[in-house]
Amino acid sequence: MNLYSINAGNFKLDGGAMFGVVPKTIWNKLLPADENNLCGLAMRCLLIEEEGRLILVDTGMGDKQEPKFFSHYHLFGTDSLDVNLAKHGFNKNDITDVVFTHLHFDHCGGAIIKQDDALVTAFPNAKFWSNQLHWQWAINPNAREKASFLKENILPIQACGQLHFIDTTTTEISNNLLASTHSAIIDNLSFRFANGHTKAMMLPQMQYKGRTVVFAADLLPTVAHIPMPYVMGYDMFPLVTLTEKQSFFNEAVENEYIIILQHDLINECCTLHNTEKGIRAKEIFKLSDL
Repeated sequence: MNLYSINAGNFKLDGGAMFGVVPKTIWNKLLPADENNLCGLAMRCLLIEEEGRLILVDTGMGDKQEPKFFSHYHLFGTDSLDVNLAKHGFNKNDITDVVFTHLHFDHCGGAIIKQDDALVTAFPNAKFWSNQLHWQWAINPNAREKASFLKENILPIQACGQLHFIDTTTTEISNNLLASTHSAIIDNLSFRFANGHTKAMMLPQMQYKGRTVVFAADLLPTVAHIPMPYVMGYDMFPLVTLTEKQSFFNEAVENEYIIILQHDLINECCTLHNTEKGIRAKEIFKLSDL
């Protein structure tokens, strides 16, 4: 297996929204905001090369929206999905599978492009993977989450005929983060499920160079979110997130998991350990350094 960190671009979000009830005087020391209270974030994706498959986990937000949309998210830098796939010798036509951790626009928007005023797939040779529970949650969004589930990103995934669902018939995913299911994509890939940020978010887990690697998606967006109370205002069920963090972090400490951080602009991966202040980052490193 080969794993590649693929940054689909950088954007900015309101710092208060990123840290919920934690005061700015505290979180700003960990993830400094600009003069407009905006924090710089990455849209880091994961590329998995294994068993003749090339699996992309998430796609960033893409570029098909109107300028007004992007004015809210302040894209910056030169990173893009195409540029960083090419650095490893790949392009979108090579992708055999696209896994969506969840269907918020900054995770799935890059899967659909606008072509001659039509919305079409950006990955013509790929199967798209979600799960039934999350799909139903996304296409029937609640009022608070509606701005994150954009129909132009989601409905064309099904319309293009490439949508598939992970089989969760033997897995309880509604209330149990520790539940996991094999992907049926490749043998060395399973999914954990988290429900605090959004319903049935999928966290890919695999064995790599003798270590367990977990792509944490929005359960742990940055190193700055490791302390237990540091929960995003975007999370639908913050108390569930707290429970999920505690459970997963304890397991990650005990088993020395490598956690890939999707939104941390600087830090790609970390491990965790117990300290006098609670669980904190132990090692911080790039995926390519493993």
